Amino acid sequence: VSNSSSSSSHTFILTGIPGLEPAQVWLSVPFTCIYAVSLVGNWTILFVIRSNPSLHEPMYQLLSMLAMTDLGLSLSTAPTVMSVFWANCREISFDACFAQVYFVHSFSFMESSVLLAMAFDRYVAICYPLRYTSILTSARTARIGLAALCRCLFGVLPSLFLLRRLPFCRSHVLSHTYCLHQDLIKLACTDITFNSMYGLAVVILIVVLDPLLILLSYIGICKTIARIPSQRERLKALNSCLSHVLAVLILYIPMVGLSIVHRFGKNVSPLVHVFLANTYLLVPPVLNPIIYSIKNKQIRRGVLKVLTPRKSFFPWHHST
Repeated sequence: VSNSSSSSSHTFILTGIPGLEPAQVWLSVPFTCIYAVSLVGNWTILFVIRSNPSLHEPMYQLLSMLAMTDLGLSLSTAPTVMSVFWANCREISFDACFAQVYFVHSFSFMESSVLLAMAFDRYVAICYPLRYTSILTSARTARIGLAALCRCLFGVLPSLFLLRRLPFCRSHVLSHTYCLHQDLIKLACTDITFNSMYGLAVVILIVVLDPLLILLSYIGICKTIARIPSQRERLKALNSCLSHVLAVLILYIPMVGLSIVHRFGKNVSPLVHVFLANTYLLVPPVLNPIIYSIKNKQIRRGVLKVLTPRKSFFPWHHST
């Protein structure tokens, strides 16, 4: 393979879980359940927020963005993961693999951007409660969402174009059940210095900058909470941030771990790569709707209302 045009006629080979190939049919069951919980959970969050006018506020608009991002993340990986585990279909075309790289990284970075916006929402709500409605209007929240979307889409596109022009003349066997930029770039048979530097710049811009800004916002939040005289009010303010803190941790810990392992862990067991990669993309979409359904009273009530059958659906409930 001498150029990218000839590369496009080739396929890549996806990998399941090394050493557990005989059990992959059984592994398909928990993976299917994970995707089902993710899809149902996030669709439910979106439905509850959309159908309840009292939830049409900036905080819940941002939560809707998070749910849509989690849906996109799940749908980006589900086709290849399910085909590997259910049908042992490991081949993926060059173009399909690059499309998956684009969507996986775009939605992943989008989730980071939404969590940053949610940190700003918590900062304004706690530090400037009287100005909250004037600072975070619905129009301004929509612009924040659009800015986050553009930031991620245009941040990923150049790295994808740089990757696409590379010749892939080495083994086409990938390390995971889906395509990742870090995985593909290692298969190129030419100098990848510029690609690596650009990828590192994007990682610093998003994976490093976003958590840093989130940390700074929580430093400001903690300073404000420390000045609240009532212990009950302090606990109430902290509790309002707990869901967001958990969402931040379950995204960034696997994301940072996967980036470190891909860049510096050449001698690390393949199982570590697989575990981190699956945790990075599967766990946040599953846990985020559960966390917000448990911790947020209005979301919990809306979810229970959706899950509880209405009496009008069952005529015998009216009989005495």
